Amino acid sequence: MPESDRTEMIRGLIEAEFAPIELDIIDESHLHAGHSGHGGAGHFKVRIVSDKFNGQLPLARHRMVYAAVDSLMPAEIHALSIEAIATGENK
Repeated sequence: MPESDRTEMIRGLIEAEFAPIELDIIDESHLHAGHSGHGGAGHFKVRIVSDKFNGQLPLARHRMVYAAVDSLMPAEIHALSIEAIATGENK
């Protein structure tokens, strides 16, 4: 599957779950070309700012994001770097 399709699949799941104020998805798969074990799945970095993270600790935020994209792992997502920010936080 083209990486652009994976990016849009990730975007759709995250937008549906978190209604983010900001969402950046960076496909870093090209940095891992030839990396054994990924089976063709991609490497992505996401930065999400959402009200849903208000009052949540960082670990809980990450778990929330992983739960939202669980249907894409490990077939479409091999690695996911997450920056999950509550609204009003300065990052």
